[in-house]
Amino acid sequence: MHTIVCLKVVPKSEEVTIDDETKTLDRSKARSEINPPDMNAVEMALKLKERNGGTVSLLAMGPPLFEPYLRLGLAMGADQAFLMSDRAFGGADTLATSYVLAEGIKAIGSFDLVLCGDESSDGATGQVPPGIAEWLGLPQATDVRRVDVSDGSLSARRELGAGSEVVEADLPCVVSVKHDVNEPRFLDSGRWDWAMNEAPVQIWSATDLEIDVEKAGVPGSPTVVAGVSVAEGADRRREFLSGSPEEIATQLADKIRAWVKP
Repeated sequence: MHTIVCLKVVPKSEEVTIDDETKTLDRSKARSEINPPDMNAVEMALKLKERNGGTVSLLAMGPPLFEPYLRLGLAMGADQAFLMSDRAFGGADTLATSYVLAEGIKAIGSFDLVLCGDESSDGATGQVPPGIAEWLGLPQATDVRRVDVSDGSLSARRELGAGSEVVEADLPCVVSVKHDVNEPRFLDSGRWDWAMNEAPVQIWSATDLEIDVEKAGVPGSPTVVAGVSVAEGADRRREFLSGSPEEIATQLADKIRAWVKP
């Protein structure tokens, strides 16, 4: 069984600023991390590998600085990693991103399952996994908490607002994994040297994969950010009580009593 996990390296949200001119995220001064739901997808893939055998491949789109993060996934237990890196991919919205990732998946070769985090912490649209499925013409299951694979088919438990449902699909298919559905494992110290120093990470450009650059990056992104503003928060009501502890307790009890129905 061959599982491909799509990873995204995201900036720590509390350290990101907005470029006023381009209306895009400025991550130059922000530390980065693997998108948390993607880590859950890696763990799910590794558990499937333990149960069913096979291999796990990692795929990411981004600048060369993403390579060390792919190597962390190799240290966890993945078998191979691929990085799609080209300036032509920059500024992509979810449509262009899903197109490029789908082309990367095709280039990797035969596979049974594609796992993605359900959404990214820097965009939170949840659109990329369904987009990949559409570009590849494959069935999909979203918001998944558990998967089981048997005899060329997949059973997935999806999280719904009022509960859950179980859906089935033929392989290959695309699955988006909910955040916190499992506990991503620690790095394997026995794999560390190989993952960080010896394991090859295949890096592909747009030319390498013969990608239509009009469908990638800014040209392939119909989404336009017209403006950015800071949302105003509502001020909370505040009252400060003074006096001795006994007086403050009495005042507080009187205020609470006014809100309690008889």
